[in-house]
Amino acid sequence: MQRILVTGGAGFIGCNFVHYIMGHTSLHVTVLDKLTYAGNLDSLSGLPADRFSFIHGDICDSGLVERLTAQADAVVHFAAESHNDNSLKEPRPFVDTNLVGTFTLIEAARLHSTRFHHISTDEVYGDLALDEPRRFTEESVYKPTSPYSATKAGSDMLVRAWVRSFGLKATISNCSNNYGPYQHVEKFIPRQITNVLDGVRPRLYGQGLNVRDWIHVEDHSAAILAILERGVIGETYLIGADGELSNRAVVERLLRHLGQPADAYDLVTDRPGHDLRYAIDSSKLRSELGWQPRFVDFDSGLAATVAWYRDNEDWWRPQKAATESKYASQGH
Repeated sequence: MQRILVTGGAGFIGCNFVHYIMGHTSLHVTVLDKLTYAGNLDSLSGLPADRFSFIHGDICDSGLVERLTAQADAVVHFAAESHNDNSLKEPRPFVDTNLVGTFTLIEAARLHSTRFHHISTDEVYGDLALDEPRRFTEESVYKPTSPYSATKAGSDMLVRAWVRSFGLKATISNCSNNYGPYQHVEKFIPRQITNVLDGVRPRLYGQGLNVRDWIHVEDHSAAILAILERGVIGETYLIGADGELSNRAVVERLLRHLGQPADAYDLVTDRPGHDLRYAIDSSKLRSELGWQPRFVDFDSGLAATVAWYRDNEDWWRPQKAATESKYASQGH
């Protein structure tokens, strides 16, 4: 590979992947991003012009997608509508981007016989009981519970069907919850950090007992590169770092890092269909491709994330007022 096309590369995980690729390979990266509210060009600032280019466009634009795919040795597909609360309020954009957009991309990859990697989520598997010993594996049954997870499940199925029916050279990865720099303030960890920095008490759905499996975004990027380089076509790989914690535990740790009492938060009415627990078994990725997470201490990774948001207010401040206004209008 010499040139890769990254869709959604101005978003949180996509931009971190681009930075990782620029720092760990000699690849030329082209980012295609629609620059919705979740995309931020400032997240890609400072990249060398001789190895990086940006295209403002929509993954549903078949002509543009085909032209860019023809110029790439591989496509890494991050672009997605990904916020559960937003999907409950307005599902249609999730259908358009996650399903129609993925269809458009895999058709172009099929036409040009281009290597394709599809980024997905553990949320396609539904949830687990809080006291259940098992974790999700590549063989787990899909049980999506929201418009977001349903459309991501559908996009996974499209990729699998194109592999079998048309010989698409594709792999899929389903990752657990990411944290780290450049994440939009609508998401759980950065919203809580920026609220506390603004003197606002964090709020937790229900009793705050819902469990998520956290992974630092840099470890996710390293896993994707390993799959691109060594993954078996047609295979799915689950990416996780054994980081299961309740939302309450995460907020209490955040408050301590921000110099606040660990109980300085409020509980609010739970959201509809709120999944209880996610947990990833990434043993296939580790044993077959040799990947290992570097950020095995969640608390130190969280401290670094808190420091990043404290030091980069100029990046997140323009998003904050609009995000909180939207949440207020929705009763959150």
